[in-house]
Amino acid sequence: MASVLDQMDAPRPVRIAARVLGWPFRWLGFEGDPDLPPITRAITALGPSYIKFGQILSTRPDFVGPEMAMQLRVLQDKLPPFPTDAARKVVERELGVPLESAFSEFSEPVAAASIAQVHRARLAESGREVAVKVLRPGIARAFRKDIDAFYLGARVVELVAPQARRLRPMDVVAHFDLTVQQELDLRTEAAAASEFKASTERDDGFSVPAVAWNYCGRSMMTLDWAEGVQLADLAALDAAGHDRQALADRVIQLFLRHALRDGYFHADMHQGNLKVAPNGDIVALDFGIMGRLDEYTRRVYAEILMGFIRKDYRRVAEVHFEAGYVPADRDVDLFAQALRAVGEPIFGMDASRISMGRLLAYLFEVTERFGMETRTELILLQRTMIVVEGVARMLNPHMNIWEAARPEVERYIRDNLGPQAVARDLWRTAKVLSRFGPHLPQTVDAVLRRERQPLTVVSKGRDFSGPVWFVAGALATALAAAVMTLVG
Repeated sequence: MASVLDQMDAPRPVRIAARVLGWPFRWLGFEGDPDLPPITRAITALGPSYIKFGQILSTRPDFVGPEMAMQLRVLQDKLPPFPTDAARKVVERELGVPLESAFSEFSEPVAAASIAQVHRARLAESGREVAVKVLRPGIARAFRKDIDAFYLGARVVELVAPQARRLRPMDVVAHFDLTVQQELDLRTEAAAASEFKASTERDDGFSVPAVAWNYCGRSMMTLDWAEGVQLADLAALDAAGHDRQALADRVIQLFLRHALRDGYFHADMHQGNLKVAPNGDIVALDFGIMGRLDEYTRRVYAEILMGFIRKDYRRVAEVHFEAGYVPADRDVDLFAQALRAVGEPIFGMDASRISMGRLLAYLFEVTERFGMETRTELILLQRTMIVVEGVARMLNPHMNIWEAARPEVERYIRDNLGPQAVARDLWRTAKVLSRFGPHLPQTVDAVLRRERQPLTVVSKGRDFSGPVWFVAGALATALAAAVMTLVG
C-alpha cells in the first residue's frame, strides 16, 4: 500500500503513516501467489474488497504510473482461478442436474476476478454458446470480513478525526456493503443484465449479451458468449483495424448516455469488462455493479457538466447550491472562483499533459474549504467517471474529454431542460393530480363541514396549518382535472 501511495504522490505524512502502521503486520500477512508482481500479490492477499480498489487504480496510469497500472490489470480478470471441479459442483447444485445434462461442453476457466470466474460452455439442449459465471467458494465470508474491518475503520476515523465526518465514512461503507450484497447474488446480476440490455437495445455501436434464464441461480449465471478483443489489448485492437480514438470517444459518450438518458448505467466499466466485437460494437460484460440516478439528480449532473463545457462557472456554482451540495451559508462567488481554478487549466489541453492526481487533490481541498459532504447517491457515478475516463485515456492518451462529452450532454439538455421538457413535466404532474378527481366532492365537502374555526396561517415560519392545505389541494386537483379534460 505504501508503494501505491508513493506512486500517487500522496502527502508525506500519509505515506509515513502507511509504512509505520503496516510494518508490525508484515509477518502476519498472507504471502499470496508468488507468480504475481509484488504490488498485485499484496492487494490480492488483502482480500476481495481491496482487489476492487486495485481494479480502479489499474485504469489510471496517470495516478499510479504505466508500469504499476499494467501490473494491476491482472486484478481485472486474470487472478488465479479456483478448481474447475469446484465450479462444476456449484453448477450442479444450482441447476439440480448433472452438469453434462445442462452443458455439452464446459471449459476450464477463461477469466477469473475477485468474486467469480467464467467458463466457456455450450448448452446441451440448443447448442447455444454461452459464458457461465460461477461465484468463488467462500467469497461471501471473505467480503464480510473486509466490510466489518471497514466499519471499524470508519468508526475510528469518525472518533479521532471529527473534521472527516463530512465525508460520512460510515455511510460510505454502508453503501459499499449494500453494493457487495447485490453483487454476491448472481440472480440479481442476471436481472441487471436483462434490464440493461432492454434499455440499450437501440444504441448503435453497443451490445449486451442475452441472459439464459433457465441456467441461472444465486451462485451462477449464464449469458450468451461474446466474441471480441478486450479493450485492454491495444495491440490486438490495432491489428483488428479498430479506431482507438473513436472507441475512446464512444466509451465516454455511452457512459453519459446511459447515466443521463436512462438513469441506469454500468458502474464497473474497466477494460476487463469491455470487449470490441468483430463488427466494432463495444460489448459490456459483468453487471454485478450497476448505478441508478433519479431524474432530478440527472438534471443537476447535466447542468454541472454543461456549465463546465461552456465555462459558465457561476452557473455551475449555483447548481451546486440549488441541489444542496454546498451549504447555503457559503459564498457562491468564491465557490465559482474555486471551480474556475479547477476547470480552466484543463480546457483545450492535451489529456496526456493533465495531472488528474493533482486535480483531484485540489478538488478535495475545495470540498473541504466549502464544507461539502459526501453524497452517497453519487458515489457510483463519481467512481465510474474516474474509471471510464481512465479507460478512454488509455485508448487515446491525447483525447479531449470535454469535446467527447459535449454531444451527449447537449442532447440531454435539449431534450430535458428546454420548453418541451417543461411542458412534459406539467403534463405528467397533471396526470398524477387528476387521479384524485373522484375524491374532490367528498374532500371539499369534508373541509367545508369542519368545525368553524379560523384558518391558521403563520407566515414568518412558513407554518401553514388547519384546513388551508385541504382547500389548496382540492383546488389544485380540480385545476389539474380541468386541464386533463381540456387537453385529453
